[in-house]
Amino acid sequence: MNIRSSADDFVSRTNAIVAEFKALDGPLLPILHAVQEAFGYVPDEVKPVLAEALNLSRAEVHGVVSFYHDFRVHPAGRHVLKLCRAEACQSLGGDALADRVRQLLGIDFHQTTPDGAVTLEPVYCLGLCACAPAAMLDDDLHGRLDADCLEALVAEARR
Repeated sequence: MNIRSSADDFVSRTNAIVAEFKALDGPLLPILHAVQEAFGYVPDEVKPVLAEALNLSRAEVHGVVSFYHDFRVHPAGRHVLKLCRAEACQSLGGDALADRVRQLLGIDFHQTTPDGAVTLEPVYCLGLCACAPAAMLDDDLHGRLDADCLEALVAEARR
């Protein structure tokens, strides 16, 4: 993932991604995931490229990007902390944990700390309902969170 790319680099790399996935049925989602993997987010510069290549309007591409919570429109921090906001996690203290993590990081959901260390994102189920409340730091799942566990996750992400 390289978030320091020029507009020409966005276009050329996106065209290569499109060429790789265009033959799939319904290629837009796999292409968007590959674009995000390549750049760390879905840059505005790639939306017209995708629209033209897939015979879609820019509004259709933008609509898909903005609809799915997995897609980012800005670069993420070095670490991404996803906090489950689904009902099972909320019922076991998730709201208090959400308040605490926002306080610890000094940011709200969908924001990145000023030092670029952590992006905080809400998710609506990590599949750990039996171990609620849950979070994911980068690709590591954490269940049965309490305030101490959450503070440890934040400390780890800040390193």
